[in-house]
Order: sequence, then structure tokens, then C-alpha cells
Amino acid sequence: MHYRQCPSVALGLLLLAITVLPHNPAWAQAPCPADHDKLLSALKANVKASGGPANGGFETNEWAAIVARDGTVCAVAFSGPTVDAQWPGSRLVAAEKANTANGLSVANMALSTANLYAGVQPGGPLFGLQATNPVNQAAAYAGDAKTFGSPNDPLIGKPIGGVVVFGGGLALYDGKAIVGGLGVSGDSSCADHNVAWRVRAALGLDKVPAGVNPNRKDAIIYDLDPGGKSASGWGHPLCAGREADIAVELGAGVGGSVPK
Repeated sequence: MHYRQCPSVALGLLLLAITVLPHNPAWAQAPCPADHDKLLSALKANVKASGGPANGGFETNEWAAIVARDGTVCAVAFSGPTVDAQWPGSRLVAAEKANTANGLSVANMALSTANLYAGVQPGGPLFGLQATNPVNQAAAYAGDAKTFGSPNDPLIGKPIGGVVVFGGGLALYDGKAIVGGLGVSGDSSCADHNVAWRVRAALGLDKVPAGVNPNRKDAIIYDLDPGGKSASGWGHPLCAGREADIAVELGAGVGGSVPK
């Protein structure tokens, strides 16, 4: 039997072929919430080492990454003058933070990576979460390092995976829907959260509808007692600098006091 003699068979095979074709970013990839240049500008303006305000930690240069709503990395940038002016390992951490915040937030409720810390501790309701979405190692370690942080970063268009459970990852909202996630890494986790909070606001993607804190939504919550228990269940440890003070000033943090 020839396919031209049976149009229904030919049509069926065509539809089957379409469904098993590899992911094609040209027609299927979700739009990027912000392009490389916008991310780079917002990051540099909000990191002290590149001329921005203090964020309370080491005040080092930072990496930032954005994933689209479908989980593909769509922008990567760094604040320093060269690719090694910030922790090299933080490129992937930033991308994984973006993946985490996007992957664990929905249209009507955001979870920041900072909100996950308490729940994943032994005995917590989210214990084991870090193992649920392994890093895409084929994407993570591919490409020319000279292009890292550029518009042609090898991560672009690929899902990175990974789950990070400390500060620095925020979901992105444009006022109509959740549109992706932002990750920042390269300082203390508490400072990373502050930088991410500033960058998200600068991009105009901070229209967060709700979160685990009724007033400040997906803010970092400093409510761990000396034994490490979180009163809210969504707490994060204090870091050693002025991060908590600055978070409260920004509206990016709730509770806590700076260690003496």
C-alpha cells in the first residue's frame, strides 16, 4: 500500500512525526522576560562592585540568569569587567536558582529560593527536594567559556534543571502572569536575595500576587531560632553582614536581627 493511496495513514504518520520532533526554539520556546542587555544593565546598577548600592554581604560582583516560563535559560550576564571577576561557579548556581523559583511558583503564588531553606532540612516537609530535578549536565558544562555571560552563552535555549534552597532566586511576574524566573549568585545567599530583589524591580517584573508572607510575599524570612527551627516554616538563616537590615529597608526581608 502506498501512502498516497491512504491519506489518513499519511496524515497520521505526519502528526506522529511532529509530536516526536526535537524541541525547536523557533516556534515552541516561551518568550524571554528580559533580554541580555536589560539584565546586564539592571545587574550592574544594583551590585556595589559595579557601581550600585550596598547589599550587605561581601559586595562582590555577581552572575544573573533568567529562565523563561518553559524552564529554558534565555539570558545570562555578569556584573564585573571580565568573566572571572565573579565566582566562576556562580554562573550555574544563578541559572539553577532561576529554574527553582520559576519551577516552584505559579500564577497566584510565588516561592523564592530563600523560602525553601527551612522546609528541606531533615524532618521538614520538603526534605529531599534538592534531588527532584537534577542538573542538565550536558548543558551545564558545554560550550566555550569565552562566551559565558554573553548574549551567546551556551546555556541559552536549554533547560538547566537543578534546585537551590537558599536566597537569590525569584519568580518573575509582569502583572498579567508568571513569565519566568531570575537567579543571582556570587555573594552571600542573603545578599544574592537583595540583589535579585533589586534587579527584578528594575526589570519591572515584580508584580508578585502572593506568597508565604502575606505582606511581603516572597521576601526572605529571618525567623530561625537558635536550634534552627523556623516559626513560619519558610525561614532562612541570617548571614554575617548587614544583609538583613538592607532586606528590611528594601521590603525584601521579614524579621531577624543582624548578628553582633
